[in-house]
Amino acid sequence: MNQLNMNGRCAVVTGGAAGIGFAIAKRLAASGARLALWDRDPVALAKAASAIGGNTVVSEIDVADESQVERAVSSTVAALGRIDALVCSAGITGPNLPVRDYPLAAWRQVLDINLTGLFLCNKLVVSHMVNGDYGRIVNIASIAGKEGNPNASAYSASKAGVIALTKSLGKELAKTGIRVNCVTPAAVKTAMFEQMTQQHIDFMLSKIPMGRFGEVDEIAALVAWLCTEDCSFSTGAVFDLSGGRAVY
Repeated sequence: MNQLNMNGRCAVVTGGAAGIGFAIAKRLAASGARLALWDRDPVALAKAASAIGGNTVVSEIDVADESQVERAVSSTVAALGRIDALVCSAGITGPNLPVRDYPLAAWRQVLDINLTGLFLCNKLVVSHMVNGDYGRIVNIASIAGKEGNPNASAYSASKAGVIALTKSLGKELAKTGIRVNCVTPAAVKTAMFEQMTQQHIDFMLSKIPMGRFGEVDEIAALVAWLCTEDCSFSTGAVFDLSGGRAVY
């Protein structure tokens, strides 16, 4: 593992109790960061915090609830002193159905968590970061946000929104000490696969030139670098992690 310098930095990872978020949290901790994990699963949060150690702070929240995010920011700042880095990894896939059959309630849930929840975390943490004129924000988007996966319209639309939001916020803050970027992984085998049909999983694998799914530690390695001071001249950028699938 390459050594990254997050010594003395404080980082928040949403969706940090499992999957990609947990892998990112572990990598940041290994790089010296103090951590706050935000997730809606209290049991998984407790296990993740215990596994990481180092007095990791946890907040059980629904990222789509503004008041809960506000409380999480306040409690995290009270516990850690500040927030230097934010990684937004919380998300759901939603059902695999064609647009004509997609339930409105499911559409709203996916957009609420994947896009509105990420917007709220970005918004409220930035409001804290501007006071110190320093910060690193990394939003987890998806290759689906670039290309649009069939039978995954809500997920694809939400991740396209994440990319656009990242570009907008990065430009707004370009003359500050805050950098805002996103990554676009192809499919990574995590518990989220349980929300997908086997047909959809097979489709995603067929689109990856490397012929395999990504590993959570591969995502974590890039995200951790984007959280460091070395990431100084990239903002509003989209970093590909698709095994060669992305064509732009």
